[in-house]
Amino acid sequence: MGKQKGDGARSKARPSSSSLAASLLPSGSAAAVGFGGYVGGSRLDAPPSGDDSRPFLEVDSDLALHLKRLARKDPTTKLKALASLSTLLKEKSTKDIVAAIPQWGFEYKRLVVDYNRDVRRATHDTMTILVTAVGRDLAPQLKSLMGPWWFSQFDPVSEVSQAAKRSFQAVFSAPEKRLDALILCTAEVFIYLEENLRLTPQNMSDKGTALDELQEMHQQVISSSLLALATLLDVLVCLQLERPGTENLAAQPKHALKARETAISCADKLFTAHKYFLDFLKSPSPAIRSATYSVLSSFIKNVPQAFNEGNMKTLAAALLGGFQEKDPACHSSMWDAILLFSNKFPESWTSVNVQKTVLNRFWDFLRNRCFGSQQVSYPSLVLFLHTVPSKAVVAETFFLEFFKNLWAGRNPSHSLNADRVAFFRALQECFLWALHNVSRYCNGVDSISDFQATLVKNVLVKLLWQDYIFSSSSRKEEKTSPGLSVDSCESDLASNKKTVETLNITYPMSYFRELANCIVGVLSGIDLLEHDLLSAFAAEFQENCQSFFQHASNLERESEFAERVIQFISLLGEHAMQNGRGWPLASLVGPMLVNSFALMRSHDSPSCVKILAVAVSVFGPHKIVHELLIHNTSPHSYSPDEGDRALEEDRFLQMFNGTFVPWCLSGNSYSLSARLDLLLALLDDEYFSEQWDSVIRYATNLEHSGSAPCSLDSDRITILAMLLQKVRNGITNTKVGVSISTKMGNPDHWHHELLESTAVAVARSSPPLGASNSQFLCTVVAGSTKINQISLVSRNTLILIFEEVFKKLLSFIMASSFTWVRDAGSLLTAGANTIGPEFENSVSMFEMAQFALEVLDGGLYLLKTLGEESGLSSVILAAIFLIDWEFLVLLTTIDDAPDDKSREKLKARLGFGESFHAFRCKISNQFWKTLSLHNRKALGKILIQCMRSAIFNEEELDTEKFTSLCCLWMLEILDCLSQDPYEEQNLLDQLLCQGDRWPLWIVPDFSRPEGIVAKDFSIQLDFGHRKFISFIDKMISEIGIHRVVGGYARYTLPPSVEATYEKPTRSWLAAEILCSWKWPGGSAVASFLPSLSAYAKSKNFSSQESLVDFIFNILLDGTLVQGGCAAQNFVYLCPTSSDEVEDIEEPFLRALVAFLLTLFNDKIWGTEKAMELFALLVNKLYVGEATNANCLRILPLIVNVLIQPLSQRSIRCNDSSGDAQHDSSGENHVQVVIEGWLKKALSFPPLIMWWQTGEDMEDWMQLVISCYPISAVEDIQTPKLEREISSVERKLLLELFRKQRHGVGAPAVINQLPVVQMLLSKLMVVSVGYCWKEFDEEDWEFVLSQIRRWLQSIVVMMEEIAENVNDTITSSFTSDNLDDVVDNLGKIVFVSDPFPIDIAKNALLSFSLSCGPFGRQQAEDADNLNPVRTERWDPLKNRILEGILRLLFCTGIAEAIASSCCHEAAFIVSAARFEHSYFWELVALNVVNSSTDAIDRAVKSVEFWGLSKGPISSLYAILFSAKTVPLLQFAAYFILSTELVLRLAIVEEDKSYLDGVSNNEEVSSSLDMSTETDIHLRAEISCMIEKLPSNVLEMDLVADQRVHVFLAWSLLLSHLGSLPSSSPARERLVQYVQDSANPVILDCLFQHIPLELWILKKKDEELPAGIAEAAAAATRSIRTGSLLFSVQSLWPVEPLKMASLAGAMFGLMLHILPAYVRQWSNDLRDRSTLSGIESFTRAWCSPHLIAGELSQIKKDEIADENFTIAVSKSANEVVATYTKDETAMNLVIRLPSSYPLRPVDVDCTRSLGISEAKQRKWSMSMTLFVRNQNGALAEAIRIWKRNFDKEFEGVEECPICYSVIHTVNHALPRLACKTCKHKFHSACLYKWFSTSHKSTCPLCQSPF
Repeated sequence: MGKQKGDGARSKARPSSSSLAASLLPSGSAAAVGFGGYVGGSRLDAPPSGDDSRPFLEVDSDLALHLKRLARKDPTTKLKALASLSTLLKEKSTKDIVAAIPQWGFEYKRLVVDYNRDVRRATHDTMTILVTAVGRDLAPQLKSLMGPWWFSQFDPVSEVSQAAKRSFQAVFSAPEKRLDALILCTAEVFIYLEENLRLTPQNMSDKGTALDELQEMHQQVISSSLLALATLLDVLVCLQLERPGTENLAAQPKHALKARETAISCADKLFTAHKYFLDFLKSPSPAIRSATYSVLSSFIKNVPQAFNEGNMKTLAAALLGGFQEKDPACHSSMWDAILLFSNKFPESWTSVNVQKTVLNRFWDFLRNRCFGSQQVSYPSLVLFLHTVPSKAVVAETFFLEFFKNLWAGRNPSHSLNADRVAFFRALQECFLWALHNVSRYCNGVDSISDFQATLVKNVLVKLLWQDYIFSSSSRKEEKTSPGLSVDSCESDLASNKKTVETLNITYPMSYFRELANCIVGVLSGIDLLEHDLLSAFAAEFQENCQSFFQHASNLERESEFAERVIQFISLLGEHAMQNGRGWPLASLVGPMLVNSFALMRSHDSPSCVKILAVAVSVFGPHKIVHELLIHNTSPHSYSPDEGDRALEEDRFLQMFNGTFVPWCLSGNSYSLSARLDLLLALLDDEYFSEQWDSVIRYATNLEHSGSAPCSLDSDRITILAMLLQKVRNGITNTKVGVSISTKMGNPDHWHHELLESTAVAVARSSPPLGASNSQFLCTVVAGSTKINQISLVSRNTLILIFEEVFKKLLSFIMASSFTWVRDAGSLLTAGANTIGPEFENSVSMFEMAQFALEVLDGGLYLLKTLGEESGLSSVILAAIFLIDWEFLVLLTTIDDAPDDKSREKLKARLGFGESFHAFRCKISNQFWKTLSLHNRKALGKILIQCMRSAIFNEEELDTEKFTSLCCLWMLEILDCLSQDPYEEQNLLDQLLCQGDRWPLWIVPDFSRPEGIVAKDFSIQLDFGHRKFISFIDKMISEIGIHRVVGGYARYTLPPSVEATYEKPTRSWLAAEILCSWKWPGGSAVASFLPSLSAYAKSKNFSSQESLVDFIFNILLDGTLVQGGCAAQNFVYLCPTSSDEVEDIEEPFLRALVAFLLTLFNDKIWGTEKAMELFALLVNKLYVGEATNANCLRILPLIVNVLIQPLSQRSIRCNDSSGDAQHDSSGENHVQVVIEGWLKKALSFPPLIMWWQTGEDMEDWMQLVISCYPISAVEDIQTPKLEREISSVERKLLLELFRKQRHGVGAPAVINQLPVVQMLLSKLMVVSVGYCWKEFDEEDWEFVLSQIRRWLQSIVVMMEEIAENVNDTITSSFTSDNLDDVVDNLGKIVFVSDPFPIDIAKNALLSFSLSCGPFGRQQAEDADNLNPVRTERWDPLKNRILEGILRLLFCTGIAEAIASSCCHEAAFIVSAARFEHSYFWELVALNVVNSSTDAIDRAVKSVEFWGLSKGPISSLYAILFSAKTVPLLQFAAYFILSTELVLRLAIVEEDKSYLDGVSNNEEVSSSLDMSTETDIHLRAEISCMIEKLPSNVLEMDLVADQRVHVFLAWSLLLSHLGSLPSSSPARERLVQYVQDSANPVILDCLFQHIPLELWILKKKDEELPAGIAEAAAAATRSIRTGSLLFSVQSLWPVEPLKMASLAGAMFGLMLHILPAYVRQWSNDLRDRSTLSGIESFTRAWCSPHLIAGELSQIKKDEIADENFTIAVSKSANEVVATYTKDETAMNLVIRLPSSYPLRPVDVDCTRSLGISEAKQRKWSMSMTLFVRNQNGALAEAIRIWKRNFDKEFEGVEECPICYSVIHTVNHALPRLACKTCKHKFHSACLYKWFSTSHKSTCPLCQSPF
């Protein structure tokens, strides 16, 4: 009732009468303690009569209200009322609650039978609170509550019944109290239960309840009432007698006796009134039927007098015939009732038709497997047999029918295991009970014996045994055997065997195990009862087995029968061992074997032999042989009573040697395995040596030949191998069913000289070899696993065997086609005395190798037992590795074989190598861990030698692949052979030890602290050395630099080593790698230095800081030795970069500079270290008074790296306006040293005299220049100075500059040597940067003139390149000669002499410092003293800027022209530019800082140049280049976005601008063209605006093509933003975007803005990456109206920078093209995406847009005498009032929070003198104007006002749109109909024609 889905008919936790009754028993009181059951407590009597007259106390209003709500029908209302009532009961006083109890009792009776289980549970929870609150004051109302209270404790829902019990126990905590309460209210409870039992579904509730609910409620009430009645009787009648101290009725209290009498009386009346409750047994509800059986059981126990002659027949038929009950939920109570009734009233059987009423139903019950209650019903069967009166049945028929029907219901295939166990236990119990109790049914010994024999024959033999032995088994559950339907018991049981065989039923294996156990249990019981009864079964058993042995033909059936017999014999043996009984062998197994032994030997059947072997294993060889001898020998010749033990032993051995050994070893037939099992089972501890010797001699045929076996036939080897394998399995206890005695478990006992000689002979045998040979050796040496390290031969024999194995492997290795493999094989020969025979025949070689592999696979673990002195283990294991390595190489090179023959040979080795590789992979790490230290060291040494030889000597294989494989091999060696870090480092030491070709640059010398001596650089580069470096680099990437280079210092060494070891690092290895610089697959800059830097930053580096110091010292020593050859050519003005280091040719200097650059850039070393190194270098500069030329030559490059960290502190500590004031001795020392170097440079003559002074002067000039670094170009900022210098230093530097200036005449500069010009240009750069304040006019004139001259030369060169490219493409390009043209272009753009570019680079840097933002700032700070700002230098400066701009256009034109040829040609031009990226960065920097006039003149001059491509095309070529310099790309964008160039860059128009149009008015007038004219974008961007790439949405987020699309749109938006808001050009361009531009660009934008992160962001969290950048950029673009800031920071392109650009573009599109964006958002179908976009817009864009719109409206002068505007910023509203004559109209424009994604709302709030139609039309027109406006809202309002003005002026509106001014293009109606004369907008008319599909006037329908 009220059950939830899935509830059963009866909850398992539902209380039974017995459990609840037991809970009511007192728990140990010695005697009754008075009425009520507790001492000192108030009695629970009814109130005195005087209390009835008391006035009824008024119930508390709150309580009454909620009590009234309990009468509602809705369960939700009831639950809420109960919850509220529970809360009130906790708050109210006891007095208020007591007054409400009567009304609560009324509601309580209704609620406990409610349909809803939650209501019932909540009712009892409320009851608990109530009774807890009132306590003893409940007594007056107890009798009225006790009935429903007791009834509720039997609710079918467990949680409800438990709640009722809790409430009952809350007031009656002790069992005694609960029992006394029941005794007190006995009559009231019976009355309540009587009322319940009389209920019908119709009177359960009112008419509003559904019928099915009423029926379910009625079933619950009836079943609970019956259970309550049964438990009540148990408590009051039966269980009271069990209370302590109440052994007799007289000792019980009077009220208890009275209650008992009342209970019996009431029960008797109920029994009669309800017709013995038999009607309830017919109920369709299982719960009611089960409860009825429980009530009847209670009546049988407690009120037996109710059963009399008048009702006995009726009740007997109902109860004894109860087996028709099919619901298993009722069977437990049904069995209780039946057993109680039959036992209590045995005479009742006579009152019914036993066969019809009882037995027929009982047989059906059994056949149907008790209808599912097997675990309940089967244990009750033997009890039922005991209660059946002997006279009620015919014994033989009854029992045969019983077992037949019981057997038919066993369901072996689909029953649960627990059900099957219960079945067989019941079967065994019932069968043995029947045998033991035959005397109840038979008289006389013969009759009893016959009946017992009948049962054994027909049940045990024909049912159980025949089913066990002849049924088919299946490990899968298949079709179940149907019950055996028989007409007559005897005949059908006799034909059972045939029936079973015919049906071919398959049963699970567990069924047969349980059945066999049952049979053995029955046989054991029979033996105890009467041994002679076993004869029938024994005869059947022998007959079945003998028949099987005679006719065994079906292999599957044969095996199954044998398994069944084996299982049975095993169970018999277990029983015999446990009970010490001899009958299983003497009566069953022994006779069977004797009769069948001859058949077993004659048949080659493994099943027969298995049966004999199991019998031997179970009963022992002596007993089995004894049985065979007894029955095969005459009593006189063999008698166990003679006591001659020696004779018995002789006969045992004689039969073993003469019968069993020849039979078991007679040939390799089908039964061989079973015969060998039998042979081993026959081995006895006592005679083991003699038996084993006999077996080995017979197996090796020594008994017949008399000599040792030099060569055995394959069959004998196979038999011997199988035998030894079984021995091994027996020793390790892995063979199931057959085991060897533990006394023979020692492998040494199995050793035999003949066996060992045989093993050696087989190992030395030559091809052809059979599989049996290797199998035999595997069984002899068997050590394939750790737990199987059992050798059946001696250690010396093992060594001989593995020597042969090694020789075979070595022959295979030496036949390899790889030189490195053969060389490695030569290294292995030291471990063997002789290589062995060489097999010219490849087939023989592979056969021998396969033989060796198979032996190794079977005996690998025994290699560890060979001993360290032989060295055999290490060389064999090394051979395993070597063959595996060759296989891995073959996999990668098989396709590179020169010819088919070679390929076939390699494939043959590859096939064997695959098998060997599988074997190698199978070797576990556990094996390597268990190798001895000596073996691991020896193996590691051999493998590393082989690997080094392979790396250095192998030249034919692909280097990258081969070194990668070697790295994997070395990792494998480390993993297998090193068990701790110390062992790993020892292996690495062996790998890196000095050899003939390693190391190349460094000689390790561990006698020095840093462990290094630099080599003299006189060795040519070795390719093997480079391969080895590549291998080491891969090792570092795999296991880390800390293990390869860090070495021992990271680990704690063993105490024995730590005391004498200084924990060296491998700094020499790091220096060697750095000097090598590049190697296949890597380089020092790309791979090693980043790893070293990361290691130096890690926490593991703190203990070994000396590593980097050692590396520095090594590299510095090597650099000083080599002298830094040609180093002076590579001194840079800007801090050295990794790309520039590549230009240094000297290895040590290059390595040193790169090393220092990495350490200082990555902040591993700081200022203090730089000062330390600077001092070290200064000390090395002088040797006494002489200068160290080598040190001087390398010093500039090193100082160039050191000077930046040296200068950081002085920059931080000084003001920008003053001279540097150094605060430390270190910094003063640096300054003093540099001043000394300046003085040294001043001591030389001018540079023009360089050819007279020599290189020494050049070195000092380079050193001085390196002390004045200038920062590299970053973004578009002018390079800055990296140092703050003192006035003295500045004065000396200026003096040096002027000395060189005065020494160089202008005409002479042209003829100067390149080195002089380069030094002069560098000196000029640092002088301009650091001394510009002190420059005079002559200085500036010299600087600017030199800059112009140097730049002019590079401009001329670039112009020539551009012209040559133009001529090549325009004159000679055809599709046929494309390759020639591309090759020619490569030659044209190639700069063979970089000198002009290098010196122009310095010129550009000087110009940037003098004229850039930095120079202008400094000039302003110096009170405008800088002459460069004067008008004198402006023309010269502009000419320089024009030249720089011309450089930009030249390279762009060259690429644009090349791109017209093909993409490859354009790439060649851009790649040539990339080679000199710093030069072009400086060009870009100066271009961005160019003046407007310079840009104007440069664009015109390029246009007038007359090449095939103009300036705009050149800029687009650079902007959209595939390989370009980022700053140059921005410079192109910058020029394109300037106001003068932007119009030309977007729209294809006439070129009047180039003819001298420069003032703004003319330009703007040229833009005011007719709005009817079509607009065309330039070809470079139209493809990106109109039709985006098809796969743009699938592109990578930083793909070049996607970036180009964004840049094109940025230019378009910038152009739109630059046009006046009301200009026709802007309107045309906006209309073009609306009609033609692909809106997918907006989808692309939001691929970069992670809206999902924005949606998931919590309120107080920071903005996620991507969102923060996009939001800031969107806000800034709206505020500034520009995208330049975002494009400027775009390069290098990264996801976050693209997100910033996307956000900026979205913000500007919202500002410029709001209607366009709104239309796109309206078309979105993904609601989550749209919601995210609106949220982003509302948060970051709309507030700024709305504020701007409102400010613009307020600022614009729209209002006049007829029109007023009012702006409300707080409400985001605009109120427009139009007044004309006597008419007026107020329109309110409201901007939504997500404006402009959501359209504005227009509402007419007031109108005067205007018709409703016109008012509606004007409101609609305002809405259309505002929503269609792609621009400012103020402009839309202005156009709307103009529309009104025109209408009032009399201009006719367009009949199509009802507006004077078009809402989109703002045109007037101009196209008039010739017939009706009405004028239309051209756009409206076009739309009319296209939608109506006709060209007639919309009004008069005449042709237009």
